[in-house]
Amino acid sequence: MAELDIRQIMEILPHRYPLLLVDRIVELEPGVRALGYKNITFNEPVFTGHFPGNPLFPGVYMIEAMAQLGGAVVLEPGEFSRKTPYLAGIDKAKFRRPVVPGDRLMMEVRLVKHKRNIGWVVAEAKVEGQLACSAELMFSIAADPRSFMLDATVLHA
Repeated sequence: MAELDIRQIMEILPHRYPLLLVDRIVELEPGVRALGYKNITFNEPVFTGHFPGNPLFPGVYMIEAMAQLGGAVVLEPGEFSRKTPYLAGIDKAKFRRPVVPGDRLMMEVRLVKHKRNIGWVVAEAKVEGQLACSAELMFSIAADPRSFMLDATVLHA
């Protein structure tokens, strides 16, 4: 299992400030699972409007953070510079507790299925051991970053 710091994460993921939402990957087993985290600080740009005087990390940002961690799982080693995983579906998303500045969002993502250019993961995010968010996420893995096509034969198989 590998541990990746922010420089190594930026070699894998195309995201950059202000939307790179994974600070460290603690464990990575490509094609299997990943454990990583996002430190939530008051300096996040989203807190200027969500919500003034009551900063709350948005649920869609938690989903995006888990999806980014999932992107590191669904690619095969060495594919990072040649393919891009696009979030293609969200199922069974649940938000269980607020996430606020000072929290560490600890995320775990497990690959459950992979067919051709489609991958499915289950994801959970916790703060101090308490479940904050969970979801099932689907990815479309594109070799051409301009293409985002889901193969219907794969989806219904």
